[in-house]
Amino acid sequence: MSAAGAATRRVTLWMCCLAHAAQDGLSAAIYVLLPVLAQTLGLNLGEVGLFKGLKSLAQGFLEIVSGVASERVGDAPLLVFGLAVSGVGYLLFSLADGAGGVLACLILVGVGTAFQHALSSALVSRAYADNGRRGALGLYNSSGDAGKLAFTTSFSLAIGAGLAWSFVTFVFGLITIAAAVVVFFALRSQMSAARRRASPDPDRAAESRAKGWGILDRKGFSALFIVVFIDSMVQAGALTFAAFLMLAKDIPLAAATFAATAILIGGMFGKAVCGFLADKIGPRTAFALVQVLTGIGIAGAVFTPGYWAYALLPFLGIVLQGSTSITYGMVNNFVHESRVSRGFALIYGSSGLSTMAGPFGFGLIGDAYGIETAMLLMGGASLLAIPPCIYMRLTQSNEAAAVKA
Repeated sequence: MSAAGAATRRVTLWMCCLAHAAQDGLSAAIYVLLPVLAQTLGLNLGEVGLFKGLKSLAQGFLEIVSGVASERVGDAPLLVFGLAVSGVGYLLFSLADGAGGVLACLILVGVGTAFQHALSSALVSRAYADNGRRGALGLYNSSGDAGKLAFTTSFSLAIGAGLAWSFVTFVFGLITIAAAVVVFFALRSQMSAARRRASPDPDRAAESRAKGWGILDRKGFSALFIVVFIDSMVQAGALTFAAFLMLAKDIPLAAATFAATAILIGGMFGKAVCGFLADKIGPRTAFALVQVLTGIGIAGAVFTPGYWAYALLPFLGIVLQGSTSITYGMVNNFVHESRVSRGFALIYGSSGLSTMAGPFGFGLIGDAYGIETAMLLMGGASLLAIPPCIYMRLTQSNEAAAVKA
């Protein structure tokens, strides 16, 4: 590869990492924002779950749309669009003076974050198609964790220092708008290439009709879809209500808002650990083990008193979030390379929709039976992802064929 080509793909990777860090940071900040909003606006757990769920619903639905739209518009322009919309959503938080305004901002953020994961994954996959794809995608995935940690920690520290939550969200919005500007200028050449690809091409259109969504193994992909749905549902529920569990243990609000951050710290290491584990013992065995440990970890956090439970959260995060390094790595095994954007869009869409169902459902249970019961049900639900994951062993030969395709 020429020096210019190598430089271009490095720029692509770093811009996708920047977009991922900003968008995941904004999404994760909602976990520490919601306990503050609950006390400020007098929200119950069901309403908190509904607010988070509607944001995720917007994200999940449009995440699927983004994979198809990118084939006409291009990945890079939509990536910039998503950053800008998310930034505006956070800027408008400062003007929200009631539950309706907050909900509108959350939905706007959900719309923006939908135009990121599938698009960036496809951009990185294409940029490193010849070699280094696994390492590049690994770096891209870890950038999202870095953003989550940076935004949630900053928010918790700012609230602890006495700053208004509306001021902090305004600053987050400005940072994201600035990131959109940087990505726009860095990827201008790719946007021009996307416009050229969007011109009519009969051969290309015929190929698109022949391949459809490009799923090479429908049963295996469906099983992966279910696995990701259940896994993401538990993750979203645990992250949304971890702070509320700490509040139930009489931990002060300023400290309780760090609960999600503690889980995310563990998750940052867990994605590397679980990826290594999958290489050693196989992805399906590794995933089953991780889900069992997730159930045990959630139960431990419920039954352990006070700050001792807080100390368990980073270890819970290792297995709770580490599972994604196993599941998302399977997408390329089931989807034709020409439709990789659509494949990632479907899987990320599954994740987005489940993060709507999880917090809302577990929130209603928490209101009716207590936050401890809701958390224990999350731990039990994590085990439900194991059977469809084991089923994917039956499609192993098909996966091998998909890799060769």
